[in-house]
Amino acid sequence: MPELPDLQVFRHNLEKALLHKKLQSITVQNDKKLQSTEKELQAAVEGQLLEAIQRVGKELHFIFKNGHVLGMHLMLHGKLYLFDKKNEQKYTIVTLLFADGTGLALTDFQGQAVLTLDPAAKEAPDALSEAFNEQYLKVALAKKKITIKKYLIDQKNVLGIGNAYADEILWDARISPFSICHKIPEAKISVLLKSIKHILLDAEKKIKKSHPDIIQGEVRDFMLVHNSKLKESPGGAEIKHDTGGGRKTYYTAEQELYA
Repeated sequence: MPELPDLQVFRHNLEKALLHKKLQSITVQNDKKLQSTEKELQAAVEGQLLEAIQRVGKELHFIFKNGHVLGMHLMLHGKLYLFDKKNEQKYTIVTLLFADGTGLALTDFQGQAVLTLDPAAKEAPDALSEAFNEQYLKVALAKKKITIKKYLIDQKNVLGIGNAYADEILWDARISPFSICHKIPEAKISVLLKSIKHILLDAEKKIKKSHPDIIQGEVRDFMLVHNSKLKESPGGAEIKHDTGGGRKTYYTAEQELYA
């Protein structure tokens, strides 16, 4: 599933291709996960200029001049494709065709990607927002008896971080993913926050450099721990794997356990 850095780059590239263009038509081809009818979507955004594209957590929000917003969540297998006049992609869920002939298709072979008209505001802060600061994190973690990894990947706590980047962040901060939130010392929480911001922003730069036009998929080859091709961390420690909770966690003995 694309995480915050991937979506930051998608957003940038989609704005380059689509910003300030008039939406001519929106066509639904798979309404399995739609929360609005095709007619409701058409009435809301057809004929409108696309004024901005924002990343909100793990979603992309397409903001139109009349105030309506189309939210897209790619889930595990959703992909975005730009096309010229005619979409030929399989497994299409919805297409947006703009007046100049440029089009955008949202596809998913499992049909799980979600399109939402005027999505509700998120309550949790974004991982890169000013609201997600040291004071917020200290207060939040003091109340939690769950593991720090579980906290980081729960979008009700913080927006944008998923399984892969949680592993990279926790290794960078040298905190075990199995540490209990309220047991982590305050000094380490400060380190954790710095790692969150650094890892996410640095990943965005690396993705832009290696895949400057990307609007789909995941780029993970630069990761230092959450990387199936690596046996050791840069410090020479063995990279271990844990599959508890239905997801694979990558970690090393370099990370301190607070329990």
